[in-house]
Amino acid sequence: MEAYLLDWVNLLLRWLHVITAIAWIGSSFYFVFLDNNLLRPKSPDLLEKGVDGAMWAVHGGGFYNPQKYMVAPKKIHTELHWFYWESYSTWLSGFALFTVLYLYNAGTFLIDKSLMDWSPAAAISAALGFLVAFWLIYDRICQWFGFREKGDAIVGALVFAVICVASWAACQLFAGRAAFLLVGAMIATAMSANVFFWIIPGQRTVVAAMTSGEKVDPKALAIHGKRGKQRSVHNTYFTLPVIFAMLSNHYGFLYTNKYNWAVLILMMLAGALIRQFFVQRHGWHHGRAANPWPFAAVGVVLILAVIVGMKALEPVPVPAAATTDTSKSVANNDPATLGSGPNNFKTVQHVLEQRCYMCHGAQVQMKNVRLDTPEGVKTNAQMVYQQVVVLKQMPMNNATGLTEAERALIGEWFKAGAKTQ
Repeated sequence: MEAYLLDWVNLLLRWLHVITAIAWIGSSFYFVFLDNNLLRPKSPDLLEKGVDGAMWAVHGGGFYNPQKYMVAPKKIHTELHWFYWESYSTWLSGFALFTVLYLYNAGTFLIDKSLMDWSPAAAISAALGFLVAFWLIYDRICQWFGFREKGDAIVGALVFAVICVASWAACQLFAGRAAFLLVGAMIATAMSANVFFWIIPGQRTVVAAMTSGEKVDPKALAIHGKRGKQRSVHNTYFTLPVIFAMLSNHYGFLYTNKYNWAVLILMMLAGALIRQFFVQRHGWHHGRAANPWPFAAVGVVLILAVIVGMKALEPVPVPAAATTDTSKSVANNDPATLGSGPNNFKTVQHVLEQRCYMCHGAQVQMKNVRLDTPEGVKTNAQMVYQQVVVLKQMPMNNATGLTEAERALIGEWFKAGAKTQ
């Protein structure tokens, strides 16, 4: 019953997380779009009110006329809408999902003993440390260098360097699947922290100054706007890298190779460059930005380079004579009849032959996972354990009839060291 309820919690949290993420990312993309499409008005009445940019849009059968004030308007005539719960809800639901799946099952999903043989408590502490440490380092970089000459370039280079180090470290300490997710989670934490610690407090300060009725210094208020704008821009560039890190969980070939950290870095960089293309494209149409196509081209080239490079990393198929004898088959559902026990690789390989080779063998490698060689099984051992024994998601819909006894056998083999000799 516990596993059944845990599956429901996992499903509902994932559903909530995706919904809130769509709301947050959608509003973020929309406001970036607005900033790059607003045109300075020529109408005297708008200029007199302090409108710095405006545009007309049509949607859902109606016309919209959003306007942006660079300084506080003299009066807000209707209820002021705040955009922050999308961010908070996304982070809270994501952290809850991370807790239920990864922290609660740290021994299974967080720890890969071939990389680091440590206790679940130590692994959990280190994972949470990644979230906190990245925010503190990123925030300090922004404060130290953000408003200096060429500050944007300096901050971008330093933050990218920190992400590279964190990606490499995560892939050395945690199971590949968890490492990718953890890097995405640490960046997402910084995104939500930007909203919580800087963007919303700055906006509240501006609103309080507006509604106090006292004379305020426009330059002082502009500082809050500038800082909020800076962090908002950072968030939009973080978005596609975070989404890739989250989606990577469903594609084991990304994180089950020795250069998984490089794959993660390059794909996240490609995402940021492609996002830059879309951001700059709007301003380009109005003559306010350079040609954005080189950013998209470099992003696509990076993705193609990863695809080609990972193909070259595929293990060389072992000769038929070097593989175990696969002429025998599983006689029945009793693992005792399959061999000498879970420590004997032949015992497990007989099960893989009957249940897995048709989708992960010599002829077909679904999601680039191959299990018909000792090397392939060794590379994907942890993922096999997670998908077959813990989550019971494979075989898909149990199309090949894998029995509970066979799942238990694979689980015992993995816990005994996942030996392939």
